[in-house]
Amino acid sequence: MRYHEQPSNGFILVKYKMRILFKPFFLLTLFCFSGFCLATASSQSTYENMSKSDIGKVDLVVVNKSDASMSLMRKGKVLRRYKIAMGDRPTGHKLQEGDQRTPEGRYLLDYKKSDSAYYRAIHISYPNEEDRLRAEALGVNPGGQIMIHGQNPNSSLTPDEAQRLNWTDGCIALKNDEIDELWRAIDTGTPIEIWP
Repeated sequence: MRYHEQPSNGFILVKYKMRILFKPFFLLTLFCFSGFCLATASSQSTYENMSKSDIGKVDLVVVNKSDASMSLMRKGKVLRRYKIAMGDRPTGHKLQEGDQRTPEGRYLLDYKKSDSAYYRAIHISYPNEEDRLRAEALGVNPGGQIMIHGQNPNSSLTPDEAQRLNWTDGCIALKNDEIDELWRAIDTGTPIEIWP
């Protein structure tokens, strides 16, 4: 058969029947695949929202100053990790008031402050007895009011830009949505370990 010749009527009839049978099958396949994709996307979105907003209560907060991170933990498992900002002089243990250092050691998150100048704040129980004795031996004031808090509302920087800098006076700064999550995840008295 040449290209310009018409096929026989039998061929046209078979081709027509194939189209009639194939179209519903194609539409059914497309519909099922679309439903699967939507269901998968929906369940993934639900999982992401759940994992971002509800980690439950944690039993330990660990700050690693050397990599500027905070980990929220329960039974030894890291549930969430945040990038943090600290004071202008993050290296070394806080020795005295005004040294712009973040303390190192084991403390408690002993109260929450909802009316903080930096969105929300959670107090760290610095200075402990060891810190007081050290400061006394050095003849200095150990300082205090070390907090984990949110962003500076008067800053011209975005939260992402601010978190790349050490801009506090020795406190630990998180993004506001992260301090919200931490706020829900801890109870008063939750321990915090701050590592060099």
